[in-house]
Amino acid sequence: MKTFYLSAAIAAAVVLGGGTTSQAGKANDTLIFATETDLENIDAYYNSARVGVIVARHVWDNLLYRDPSDFSYKPALATSYKWIDDVTLEFDLRQGVEFHNGEAFTADDVVYTLNFISNPENKVVSKRNGAWIKNAEKVDEFKVRINLKEPFPAALDFLAGPLPIYPNEYYAEVGPDGMNKQPIGTGPYKITAVEQGKSIKFERNENYYKDSPKGQPKIGNMEMRTIPDDNTAAAELLTGGIDWLWQVTKDQAAFLENEPKLDVVGGETMRIGFLSMDALGRGGDHPLKDARVRKAVAHAINRQGITESLMPAGSRPVHAACYPKQFGCTDDVQKYAYDPDKAKELLAEAGYPDGFIVVLDAYRDRDLAEAMISDLRAVGIIADLSYNKYAAAREKVRTGQTILNFSTWGSYSINDASAITSNFFRGGPDDMAGDTEVAEMLEQADTTVDSELRKKLYSEALMKISDQAYWLPLFTYSYLYAFNSDLNFEPTADEIPRFFNSSWK
Repeated sequence: MKTFYLSAAIAAAVVLGGGTTSQAGKANDTLIFATETDLENIDAYYNSARVGVIVARHVWDNLLYRDPSDFSYKPALATSYKWIDDVTLEFDLRQGVEFHNGEAFTADDVVYTLNFISNPENKVVSKRNGAWIKNAEKVDEFKVRINLKEPFPAALDFLAGPLPIYPNEYYAEVGPDGMNKQPIGTGPYKITAVEQGKSIKFERNENYYKDSPKGQPKIGNMEMRTIPDDNTAAAELLTGGIDWLWQVTKDQAAFLENEPKLDVVGGETMRIGFLSMDALGRGGDHPLKDARVRKAVAHAINRQGITESLMPAGSRPVHAACYPKQFGCTDDVQKYAYDPDKAKELLAEAGYPDGFIVVLDAYRDRDLAEAMISDLRAVGIIADLSYNKYAAAREKVRTGQTILNFSTWGSYSINDASAITSNFFRGGPDDMAGDTEVAEMLEQADTTVDSELRKKLYSEALMKISDQAYWLPLFTYSYLYAFNSDLNFEPTADEIPRFFNSSWK
């Protein structure tokens, strides 16, 4: 029955608004892809949205490139690197590379970028990404040294991920606002037009350096369109207005895969969903400060049922505050089975036999949020949904305006627990627990080069996080992608569609 309603909704979208004047597809050598989320700022250091990560990988390059097939590091803007000691990295840089505006790439660009983003005064959005950098210094025109504040074993993963290199002269002149309006990088695609909140247009960088591990881009032009409504996006795909769509629902996939001109594929990603709770009490005096209430919430949510009924194949419940395959992650933590009676018992024990009223903040996946609200109401917790854009939802967390928050995190595709557990529990702006013991364990885990000690410390921190129910980890995200069957596209587990590796058949 759901498929029938979905088919009708898509058909209505086609009649009322499906189709576009843009010319997509193989004949026009233009790949148009759609995303639900608006990109608040194209500057990679002033947004933390997944769509921003995708744009960054196409416009900019990093010192290193991490191969998605085996997570190995490949030379990119750096041709080689070596550890001088536990707190010093040295890179030899590639010569002959140019930024999109013709500025030559040298050590000055690396030094400027890393010193800029590691300076707290510049207020980049995700401070932890560069907080481990003491400074970067120029050794010669094509050699740089990065000095760490303390040992940080995950440094290479961050340098290969959320730390793209900017042109020093251009960025010093225009700053984040100018980079948002006219991004300049060394990457395989140039941005040619930006209509904030609606579309970003790209064209192939014909001067892209030939030895890039990303390869040479094959598609001449691209456009990213923001389409907030699922059925409108599906209608555009059906009518040829767009070529590629992700985060397709199970019901949409069942409908779209019957269209011979479309392919539907999918698989698990590194993204997990979670409920965070204001144990610290930043939002005032409320029931969720009590661990028994937080545990009641954990027992009230039917994660397995939500996963099976609403998530694509490949998604699975998780129990720890990390992605299961990340270094340092462990499943050996306190687990909360779906048990409404236990939830009611804990609520009564905490002094709330009739439940209480709370606001659940969310920025995506309304159907999942509504399913959790239904589960909570079944045990007496009356949760009302506050649905915001991502930037607004994040700001509510950071300013203590939310006490129950449904969110997701893709770890910037970094295969290390420091990219998620430490981000949310080491005392930063997203830390709603405020547990100093956990923060101290994570700080030590993040900064020791002893891998076995790191695992032990992450395990102890994760155990306490779970025991105190600071978070309710929910499930991994498995994404379904639907796209023009003329397009060669391969999804990867790190949740970064690499259109620079795509081509027309």
